[in-house]
Amino acid sequence: MSYNLLKGKRGIIFGALDENSIAWKTAERVHEEGGTFVLTNAPIAMRMGKIRDLAEKTGSEIIPADATSTEDLQNLVDKSMEILGGKIDFVLHSIGMSVNVRKGRHYTDLNYDWMTKGWDVSAVSFHKVMQTLYKSDAMSEWGSIVALTYMAAQRTFPDYNDMADNKSYLESIARSFGYFFGKDRKVRVNTISQSPTPTTAGQGVKGFDGFISYAEKMSPLGNATALDCANYTVTLFSDLTKRVTMQNLYNDGGFSNTGVSQEVIERFTEE
Repeated sequence: MSYNLLKGKRGIIFGALDENSIAWKTAERVHEEGGTFVLTNAPIAMRMGKIRDLAEKTGSEIIPADATSTEDLQNLVDKSMEILGGKIDFVLHSIGMSVNVRKGRHYTDLNYDWMTKGWDVSAVSFHKVMQTLYKSDAMSEWGSIVALTYMAAQRTFPDYNDMADNKSYLESIARSFGYFFGKDRKVRVNTISQSPTPTTAGQGVKGFDGFISYAEKMSPLGNATALDCANYTVTLFSDLTKRVTMQNLYNDGGFSNTGVSQEVIERFTEE
């Protein structure tokens, strides 16, 4: 069901790879709610994914960009405003990568060059995106910027590896830059801490099925799906949340506030 929440709004969506991506679901929902946008991803990710199908479905243009390159980001922002016909109302940062996770390196034996690369892609890129938007005065007043994160920024999940550190830094950037973007430009900056979701990136984490199963048993409402996250993101892009900023917002079925569930107790007391 559409409510025209984003009618007339323009944006940039980072990270849509395939139909399992939260960014993909968000793009579909934004389109349904009347928003227009540019899609972007790293050139290598574009070759691996189906972003062109999404662009055709939503009537969007694609601008390839390496989110760690300030030159690419400046080109992305400039061209997006030209294509969309004005300033940007919303941005979704849905980017995350750990070479150490991909290569199976344990947290106590990290390759620091790989760690730096993952940190740059997963967290510092968020600062680079916002700094480019800020310096270009590219965001509309009451615009909204959202990045996706995970509970491992607050709690220990051993197999999440250095991605946990990346997410912690991402959330700090949202608060720090959110202050200046709010005070100077009336732009909102928030992160959504999503349930473990079977995206292409998520499934690369060791023991991911265990993450999902445990969270499902711990969450009173069950795990939030990619579509649930897309719907939540739409509300943050809309004018209904104009005073919400610098927040880490949990979309996890209640997992973040549950100490232990009856299902988990029963699982460990079975004879």
